[in-house]
Amino acid sequence: MKRLVILGGGESGVGTAVLAQKKGYEVFLSDKGKLKDKYKDVLSKYGIQWEEEQHTEALILNATEVVKSPGIPDKVELIKKLKEKGIPVISEIEFAGRYTKAKMICITGSNGKTTTTLLTYHLLQKAGLNVGLGGNVGKSFAMQVAENEFDYYVLELSSFQLDGMYEFKADIAVLLNITPDHLDRYEYKLENYAESKFRIIQNQTKNDAFIYCIDDEVTMQTIKNKKIKAKQFPFSIKQKVEQGAYLENNQLIINTNNTNPLFMTIQELALQGKHNIYNSMAAGVTGKLVEIRKETIRESLSDFHNIDHRLEVVGNVHGIEFINDSKATNVNSTWYALESMNNPVILILGGVDKGNDYSMLNELIKEKVKAIICLGTDNKKIIKAFNGMVDTILEAHSAKEAVAQAYKLGKKGDTVLLSPACASFDLFENYEDRGTQFKQAVRAL
Repeated sequence: MKRLVILGGGESGVGTAVLAQKKGYEVFLSDKGKLKDKYKDVLSKYGIQWEEEQHTEALILNATEVVKSPGIPDKVELIKKLKEKGIPVISEIEFAGRYTKAKMICITGSNGKTTTTLLTYHLLQKAGLNVGLGGNVGKSFAMQVAENEFDYYVLELSSFQLDGMYEFKADIAVLLNITPDHLDRYEYKLENYAESKFRIIQNQTKNDAFIYCIDDEVTMQTIKNKKIKAKQFPFSIKQKVEQGAYLENNQLIINTNNTNPLFMTIQELALQGKHNIYNSMAAGVTGKLVEIRKETIRESLSDFHNIDHRLEVVGNVHGIEFINDSKATNVNSTWYALESMNNPVILILGGVDKGNDYSMLNELIKEKVKAIICLGTDNKKIIKAFNGMVDTILEAHSAKEAVAQAYKLGKKGDTVLLSPACASFDLFENYEDRGTQFKQAVRAL
C-alpha cells in the first residue's frame, strides 16, 4: 500500500489527507505547529492518523511520497533528508490534479493574482459554468476534488506551489507580472524566482493557452529563452496586440479569434486603477477563451466586488479616510496602493521583511506621503530607507497603537493607508488578522 505523508495541517494539508484516504493511500499528517480544532475534527472523522507540534522522522521517512505545505522551504533539514532518500516531495496541486479531468485555469504573478483569480471565478460562475475555486484562495483544491465534480477550476498559484508541481498542466495559464518577492527563498536572485513563475506553462501543448503581460519587463526578459508551445495571448495598456487585450482611446479591447472582439470603456470596470486594468484584461481574455458571451464578460467585469484587505475603505473619521490594504505583503503591492492614492497619505508600513528593496517606493513616498508609522518588531530597515524623505517616522507595536498615532497626525482630507509591504507574522497571525485588528481599531475611534 502506498504511504502518503503530509507535512502541514492547514487547509491544503487536511484536504490532501482526505483525498488520499479516499484514493486508498495509507495517510499520515504531521505538523510542527498546533492544528486547529476544525481540522482535527475532519481528520478524526476520516480516521486519519496525525501528529502536532513535532515531526516524527520514523513516521515520515518511510513515505512513498510526501505532500508539503507551500510554507515549508526546501532547505529545511527534513526535506533534505526526504530528497536524499529519493522520496518525491510535491504540492497539494500536483497531487490533486491527478484525480480530476476538469479544465485548469491557473493564475500566478507577484501582484494581483488573488483579485484576478476571484474575478475570473466570478465570470465563469456568472456564465453558469460548473466551477471550483482553489489554490492560494478559497477552499482546498484537494478537498474539492475529493467531494465535487467540477468541470473547471480557477486556481491561484504561488511560486512555492509551482515549485512542487511536475506533471500537472494548466489548460489556460495566466502570468500577470514578475517583481521581486520572496527572494529569501530564491537565493536572492530574481531570475530564480522568474523561472519559478514560468513553471505555470510547463507541460502545455499547442491546444493550451498562455496569457501574459507584454508590458512587464521581467516576463519579457525571461520569455526570450523559453520554447512556448501554447497559443499566446498577450495583454498591454501600451501597445496594440493581434490576439489578447489592449487599450485604445480608453477602451478595453479583447480579441481571441480575430472575429467578434469585445469593447468596453475603462470607466465601466468595477476595479479602477492601472494595475486593475491589467487584472481585468487577464480575466476577460480567459472568459473569451472559455467562450463566455461578451455580455456576460462585460457585466462581470463591471459588477465585481473585490476581496477584503485589498484597498478596502474602512471608514471616514472626522474627514480622515482609513484604508485597509493588509494584503499588500510585498513592496510592489504597496507601490500599486500608493499609486492609486490622491490625498496626502499617512502610511502604515512594516512587519516581516522578505529581503525587501524599498527604493522603488522613493518617488511615491516623496510625492504623496506625509508620515510613516512602522508596525513591526524590527523597523530599522524601513527607518533607514525613508529617513529624511518624510517629516515624521513613528513606531507602533499594535494595530491599535498605529491607528491612534495616525489619527493624531491626520488632518481633514488625509488618507491613512495600511499597506505594510511585509509579511505579518511578527505581530499577527496572518495578513487577515492584521487587517481585522486595523479595522477594529478604526471603528473604535
